[in-house]
Amino acid sequence: MRYFTLARQNSTPRVLPLLVALCLCCTACGVYTFKDVSIPPEIKTVKLNFIENKARYVNPQLSPRLTNRLQEKIINQTRLVRSSNDDADWVIGGTITQYDVVTSAISGQVASNNRLTVGIRVVVRDNKLLKDQEYDVSKSFEFSAQRTLQEAEAALADDIIRGLTDEIFNRLFSNW
Repeated sequence: MRYFTLARQNSTPRVLPLLVALCLCCTACGVYTFKDVSIPPEIKTVKLNFIENKARYVNPQLSPRLTNRLQEKIINQTRLVRSSNDDADWVIGGTITQYDVVTSAISGQVASNNRLTVGIRVVVRDNKLLKDQEYDVSKSFEFSAQRTLQEAEAALADDIIRGLTDEIFNRLFSNW
């Protein structure tokens, strides 16, 4: 019993550096990596068309801000080169199809929270493969029922743009 205790005490200092070295080697070699952006190597150029707003309720600031933010994100976070030609390798377009507010929480028969849901139909024309892919993306945003829709839009504007841009970008370029 005493031998086991001594052996275990003496091996601990030797095992710890080995484990640390093994962890460093594994991370340095890239064993555990995640791909943030997945674009086929033959795709070099992209054109982003204006995202149209065809929802029942139209927020006039949403389309231009969303289009600009998505374009910036694509250019800054991918290797794709922006093109203004319809013969770009990928032509990305979209339509805002949903902009709805519903009551999401009721407390004592009085609405306490509302939820704004924005839905977008994204279309990617792949001119290399001559095919279209379509995606539906939506994101919900909670706000107090004490606020009007206009107040909520003003307060949530940056979150809405950021959230929708991230959702669209991840749908287009992430290989999960």
